[in-house]
Order: sequence, then C-alpha cells, then structure tokens
Amino acid sequence: MALIVQKFGGTSVSHLGPIRRVARRVKAELDAGNQVAVVVSAMAGVTDQLVGWTRDMAPNCDTAEYDVVVSSGEQVTSGLVALALQRLGIDARSWLGWQLPVRTSASHARARILEIETGDIRQLMETGGVPVVAGFQGLSPEGRITTVGRGGSDTLAVALAVALEAARCDLYSDVTGIFTADPWIVNNARKLDKITCEEMLELASLGAKVLDPRSVRMALRHRLPIQVLSSFADLPGTLIEGTIITDVWGMPLEDDVEHNMVTGIAYSRDDAKITVVRVPDKPGVAADILAPLSEAGINIDMIVQNVSHDGKATDITFTITREDAERAIDALRKEQDTLEFEKVLSDSNVAKVSVIGVGMQSHAGVAQTMFSALAEQKINIQVISTSEIKISVLIAEEHTERAVRALHAAYRLDEQ
Repeated sequence: MALIVQKFGGTSVSHLGPIRRVARRVKAELDAGNQVAVVVSAMAGVTDQLVGWTRDMAPNCDTAEYDVVVSSGEQVTSGLVALALQRLGIDARSWLGWQLPVRTSASHARARILEIETGDIRQLMETGGVPVVAGFQGLSPEGRITTVGRGGSDTLAVALAVALEAARCDLYSDVTGIFTADPWIVNNARKLDKITCEEMLELASLGAKVLDPRSVRMALRHRLPIQVLSSFADLPGTLIEGTIITDVWGMPLEDDVEHNMVTGIAYSRDDAKITVVRVPDKPGVAADILAPLSEAGINIDMIVQNVSHDGKATDITFTITREDAERAIDALRKEQDTLEFEKVLSDSNVAKVSVIGVGMQSHAGVAQTMFSALAEQKINIQVISTSEIKISVLIAEEHTERAVRALHAAYRLDEQ
C-alpha cells in the first residue's frame, strides 16, 4: 500500500462533469490498494473573477480581506469533490486550510507554508476514507485566512505530500505531461517520460506554466517524486524525480544525463529590460544601482555591465518582471542625483528564451548551437545569462515563437 497525494487543477474541476471524473480517478487509486489525499483548486476562471472583484471594489485593497475573497473558490470545489466521492460510496470529507490547519506566514496574498497538521486526515485515511483539502489557502499566526499566491495549490499539494510522507504527488491538469517545448508553438514538441527536479525547476522558473516553481523546489528539497498527468486522458504522464548524480569532480554521470544535450526549451514574455546609462565607473557602482531596487522589493534576473571606451562610465542593463518596471524606474530616478547616471531606459517588448538540460555539463557546443540557430534566423541577442544546466537569452518579443521553433529544431528535440 502506498500513500498518494492527488492534486486537481482548475480545468479538472471546472464543472460537475469533470468533478465526477475526478471522483472516479480517486476511487481507482483506492481500488488499487493505495491511501489517497486530494487537493483541489478553484474551478477554472473563478479565481480570476474573484481577483477582479476585489480590484474593482478597492484597487489598493487590504490584502487580508483580499485573501478572504479569493480563497473562497477552493471551498466550493473541496465540498463538491467530497460529495462526488460520497456518491461512490467513499467516506470523504472536505477540509479548508484553517481547519487542518495549514500554518503559514503572515504575508497575505503570498504567504509561505510553515507546517501542515495532518493528525485528523491520517485517521480518516487509515480507515479507507479520503480527505479533500482546499488548495491555495492557509492560516496566519494571527488566525486570519491567507493565500499562498497564484499556483499555490501545487505548492500546498507537495507540502501535504511531504507532511504525510507520501510516496508520490500526482498533479492533474489539462496537459498530458511536460513537453520539450510549448506544443502550442512547436507542433512536434515531444512529451518527456521523465525529467529531473533540477531541469523542471529551471523550466518552471523560466516560463513553463505547467508547474509552480515553488512546488518543484520543495519536491527537490525533500526528494519527493512528482507525476504530471492529464485529468482527461488515460495516458502516462511525466515523472519528475531525483537529482543529478555526479562523480567525484562534480560532473554528471553519463547514465544520469542519458546523453541528452538539452531537455527542453522555455520562454517568458513577462520580462522588462532596464538600462541605466552612463553611471560613473567605480567600485561598488552595481551595488549602488541595485540597492534602491532591493529596498523596493524588486527582484533582478539577468544583468550585464558595459564599460565605455574612455573607461569613465558604464551602462548597467538588467531584467525584472514587467509589473515591476514602473516601480523600478521611479526608484532609480529618485536616486539619480546621488548615483550620477545620465538617464534610465525601459523596454517591455522583450522575451526571455532558455535552453535547459543536465547534459549541458558534459556536452560541448550547447551555447554555440543556440547562438548559431538564432543568428540564422537573424534574431539579435540582447542579454545572456547562464547556469550549469541552462542558457537564457533576451530577444525582441516579436521573435519569440520563431526562436523557440528554431532552437527546438537545432537540438533535434523531436528526434530523441
């Protein structure tokens, strides 16, 4: 007998028909002899509607009351799924975040999960019952309802699986697994049978919308296998597990990378490029430029510094999320006299395209292949960022889809 946590996303519980299908999937896992705990999202589109209502009522609303409103969608689906299971003869009961409780930090709208108390739901599962937990929500130290941010149901499901010491966490949605690229852009994108947690974390962080990066990070930390499956098709999904196995020099073993140079292509259209022009070139200038952004809570992603020919000034270019662009510009302009830069420029018509794969550590020519493929398409690279298992480039947004297709073909991802 294994203990499995199953999480169903918004499209999986979009109305009563899919909810009945969810109940049958849960019953099938029980019939296989396993214990099951279920986590559910709100019905597709409901959270967006609730967020819209709060913004219409009060654009700069109290985030504690925001959480009360937007968490209500999961209450509805948890109750409906429990009722659907009861109709199949299963002892099911719904739990809201505050009832377990899911203890979180006090940061409303972006709370961090600290602990999940599982005593009551363990008792139910030991007698063959199924707890249905409302995703996305928790309880602050002050006893207020919190939410853990968009995509938080994935994170709560993984956290619950960790707390229950589950064998696996199955995440169901309307996709059949993880693909080598966005199948809406690349027609011959290939579904991956398995992928390492490190690769999935890079894909999720760099624009792939299938999973919340926080859930993958938590699974990696606790060595918890995740399986991505479709609620609408009885097909094998993608298994996300393990870590990179290295030799004594820190290089990945050949068996672990399966000889693949690149595993997948990701892209993001959520970035903005900021350039601070002609900053005095002196030690500590980059830290001085980034200090007001840090104080404003703005995260920096890619960054490059270019020194002028006379060696007296430098341009510093970095990327941030588009929603932070105006705040970043305001924060910098307030410090213009102190920082002594000439001007600050902003460009939101950019996209970040990335190639990811653990095999990059043991294969030469990954960057050359990427840059050559983009050059053949006459796509100019504005900024480059690298890690051990990814290369990201910033390009004009209008070239995004062409770049993704070109890179997918260059690494022959449809053939592996």
